[in-house]
Amino acid sequence: MAYKITDECIKCGACESECPVNCISEDDAKYVIDANECADCGSCADVCPVGAPVKED
Repeated sequence: MAYKITDECIKCGACESECPVNCISEDDAKYVIDANECADCGSCADVCPVGAPVKED
């Protein structure tokens, strides 16, 4: 199950640099995760200061 980034994202960039498979990119309003590439490791969630990355349902 992949992670997704919620609207709580403050675009700090911490998650993008931490992703081991480089599946996080910057969008207009927030960062986004490519669910097809996500390794489900949780590295993004571990470094996010606002808890924006969450597991998709």
